Amino acid sequence: MQWQQQTCLLTGATGGIGQAIAKALANKGVSLILQGRSESRLQELSNSLSGEHKILVADISTLQGREKTCLVAELNAISMLINNAGVGQFSLLEDTEETVIVDTLETNLLAPILLTQELLPLLQKAGLQQPAPSYLVNVGSTFGSIGFAGQSIYCASKFGLRGFTEALYRELADTNVHVSYFAPRATATSINSDQAMAMNKALGNNVDSPESVANALIQQLETGHARQFVGFPEKLFVKINGAFPHIVDKALFKKLPIIKRFLRREKDVEQTAQEALS
Repeated sequence: MQWQQQTCLLTGATGGIGQAIAKALANKGVSLILQGRSESRLQELSNSLSGEHKILVADISTLQGREKTCLVAELNAISMLINNAGVGQFSLLEDTEETVIVDTLETNLLAPILLTQELLPLLQKAGLQQPAPSYLVNVGSTFGSIGFAGQSIYCASKFGLRGFTEALYRELADTNVHVSYFAPRATATSINSDQAMAMNKALGNNVDSPESVANALIQQLETGHARQFVGFPEKLFVKINGAFPHIVDKALFKKLPIIKRFLRREKDVEQTAQEALS
């Protein structure tokens, strides 16, 4: 892996995992274009990194934001795209507002698909101009392979992203664009609400640091694996769920009362916040 020859567009750079990925790549000598919606946070992140990097203030869930992103990517001749931007969802479907459903699907699934479509010619060009391939990484989730109660829309978005990545990996197998899917498990970032983190603790779910997740992504890029699922036993559950989903059904059914208890608390917190603003 010739890290110092890479120019990477990293979406969602100011999130917990995004910041950790940015630092790990910068330490490898990669030139970064850091995309996000907050100029101050992007600038703060850029200032904390080794090397010279560019910031890109844009909302990739909008056409205008994607057009701006593509223009900057073309001007800087990117050779790597990491679709990391994402939002979470922690609620029963019946309690989930339509705006949350739309925002989750647009940010987690539609935006990376459309951005990849626009930037694919740049990646193909970069792959032809250098001896090493160009890289496309879609950051998914364990919940892109295991449906989890209380996160149905998030799961839908990540299941979709996994399917898109797998199909594109096979579609581009005869090109010099290396496509990979990266799936962290629960991570200690602000994408998870306090109630979601409390639920993970009550269920005994492992929670990784953003730094360990970023290191796993670096390892995946170095080994060239098309799929990387982070953490044990989660990666085992992914395989079991694919082959024998009824086994995972039974295991998760037992945890449903705990999950719904925290979902009710989440709803109470949201209602209290709305009442305070009214």
